[in-house]
Amino acid sequence: MMAEIFKPRPYQQYAIGQIIEKPNVALMLDMGMGKTVATLTAIQELMYERFEVGKVLVIAPLHVAETTWADECRRWEHLNSLKISLVLGSLKTRKAALESKADVYTINRENVPWLVDYYKAAWPFDMVVIDESSSFKNPQAKRFKALRKIRARIHRLVELTGTPAPNGLMDLWSQIFLLDRGERLGKTIGEYRRNWFTPGAGYGHVVYEWIPRKGAHKQIYGKIGDICVSMRTEDYISLPPVMYNAVKIQMPKAGWELYKRLERELVLPYCGTDIVASTAAVLSNKLLQMANGAVYDEDKRSVVIHAAKLDALADIEESNKHKPILVFYWFRHDLDRLRERFPEAVPLTTADDIRAWNEGKIPMLLAHPASAGHGLNLQYGGNLVVWFSLTWSLELYQQANKRLHRTGQEKTVIIHHLIAEGTIDEAVMEALKEKRAGQEGMLEAIKAKIGGYRKA
Repeated sequence: MMAEIFKPRPYQQYAIGQIIEKPNVALMLDMGMGKTVATLTAIQELMYERFEVGKVLVIAPLHVAETTWADECRRWEHLNSLKISLVLGSLKTRKAALESKADVYTINRENVPWLVDYYKAAWPFDMVVIDESSSFKNPQAKRFKALRKIRARIHRLVELTGTPAPNGLMDLWSQIFLLDRGERLGKTIGEYRRNWFTPGAGYGHVVYEWIPRKGAHKQIYGKIGDICVSMRTEDYISLPPVMYNAVKIQMPKAGWELYKRLERELVLPYCGTDIVASTAAVLSNKLLQMANGAVYDEDKRSVVIHAAKLDALADIEESNKHKPILVFYWFRHDLDRLRERFPEAVPLTTADDIRAWNEGKIPMLLAHPASAGHGLNLQYGGNLVVWFSLTWSLELYQQANKRLHRTGQEKTVIIHHLIAEGTIDEAVMEALKEKRAGQEGMLEAIKAKIGGYRKA
C-alpha cells in the first residue's frame, strides 16, 4: 500500500503545536479524530527538527501497542522514517525490543511496572505518551504507582484519551497528577477529595461514593485548562451517520422460565448442577449470560440454555450477504458458541487479524470490547456492528462503537443490539441511553428486580 500525504486538519495542527510547545499536555480528543498521527508528527519534529527528544515510550492497550502506532507510521509518508520497536510478548522478546535501535518503543500498560523495575534509575525515555490515559485513573493501580516513581525522569509527557472521566470527576486526579505532579489538583487523592467533593454512600469509615460540590466541574476544568486540549468530533469532522437498531429476541419458553427462576430465587438447579447468584454483581452476570444463551455453573462449566441470539445473528448475516460484520461478545462461552455456529468467524487476537479485516478478508470478526475498545482502526473493513453481549461499561461501549465510526469510514454505521425481551438486557440498554451505565446502573437494575419480588 502506497503511503499517503498527511494534510492535517486545523484542529490536528493545533494539537501538534500544543504537544511541541508544552512539555506536559493531555489531548482529550474524541475517538477517531487522529490523535495518533498528530502525536507522531509532533514526535518527529521534536526528534529530528528541534532535537529536543531522543527516545520515546508509548504506553497503550495491547492491540494498540501492537498495531496502531506502527501502522500509522507506514500509512503516512512523512512518518515512514520513524522506527517503531514493539516491547511486547515474552521476557526475552521484550528485552530484545528494548535493545534494538528505534525512535519509538510501544509497550502494553500491564508491563509498565516491569519496565520501570527493569531500568530503575537508568530510565532512558525522555518522552512518554500514554495512549488512553483513563486506564491510569486508579491511583492504587500498580501501573500508576510505577510511573509515578520515575515521573521526575520524564521530560515530556503526553496523555491521549477520548474519555478522560468515564465514571466522573474522581477519575481525573491521577491522570492530571502524572502531568503536573500535583500542582493543579493536589499532591494526593485525599487533598483532591477535600477540595472538591463531599462524602456520599459509605460504611463506617469507608466511603464508596464521593459527590462533587456545587461548581466543582467548572473549577476543576478551569484548573487544568492550560494543559488539556479538549475537542469533540461534531465540532470539527463530518462523519457518516450512525443508526442504532434494537433487535428484540424472544427467549424460548423453557429458557425464559429458567431465567425468571434464577432471578427470583438466586439459585437454579439445572442439568444436574447448581447455578448460584450470591451477590448483585454475580446475579447481573448470570442473568446477562442466560439472556445470551448459556451460563457458567458453580464448577465454571458452560451450560447451554437457548440459541435465540445465535439465530438472530444468523438472520442479520443472511440479510447482509457479502457484508463484513463486527460482533462484540463478553463471555468466553459466547465466543465458543459463536465460533461453533459461524465457522468462518475470526476472533480478534493478532495484528494480522486487524489488517485482514481492514482488507476485507474476514466476513465476521469476533471482538471483546475490553481488548478492542481503545485505539484500533477497524473502519476500513466494514460498517456493521452487532452487540451479541451487552456491557454495563459506558466507556467500553462508546469506544467499541468508535472502532468503525471514525475518520476514514465512508458508509453509514449500523449498530445492532441483540436484546432478549423482559431480561436484564433491557436495563443495560436503558442505562447506556441515559449514560449512567457501569456499577451504578447495574446496582439500580438489580435492586429494582429484587425489590419487586419482595413486594410481591
